[in-house]
Amino acid sequence: MKQTYKKLLLFPALALALTACSDSSPEKDDMEDMEHGNMEDSSSENSMEGMDHSGSGEIPKGLAEAEKPTYEVGSTAVLQANHMEGMKGAEATIVGAFDTTVYTISYTPTTGGERVENHEWVIHEELKDAGKEPFEPGAEVIVEADHTEGMKGATAEIDSAEQTTVYMIDYTPTNGGEKVTNHKWVTDSELTAE
Repeated sequence: MKQTYKKLLLFPALALALTACSDSSPEKDDMEDMEHGNMEDSSSENSMEGMDHSGSGEIPKGLAEAEKPTYEVGSTAVLQANHMEGMKGAEATIVGAFDTTVYTISYTPTTGGERVENHEWVIHEELKDAGKEPFEPGAEVIVEADHTEGMKGATAEIDSAEQTTVYMIDYTPTNGGEKVTNHKWVTDSELTAE
């Protein structure tokens, strides 16, 4: 009888220990998806609620204001970009317009985790030791931008480079989230006139 009683106590204790040692939870998986730009599945989209994608509004040193931007500071445009849930179709107010080289990059976050592929966007002035000439696709760079956790200080590969106007914007997500301010960056091709 004592042996049976001990076995009955052992099974729940073992189950609890195995559950506690598990390295995965829906919340942890959702946070990893957000940090690494995997915004496609619905579980990670739901986890975007409550996150603040606003920026400081601080402009990188050496960034030149656009002389003739398509969208003037203070004007509004409709977002065609889909960098995050609730962005596409939202009305954006232009906070800043700058002429620069914009890059898509691939990098492994400094915080660990899966490699982020083709992240849109970082600009020339957000890369360490950026000279006057733009980097070519395939170049290895150190990222000084801090758009997402684990980005600043990461070694990245340039996937694409394009000379264009980039915009810092304010917008309210179409999914009803809180207003996003000073979001960096969207390009001319990611905006349309109202």
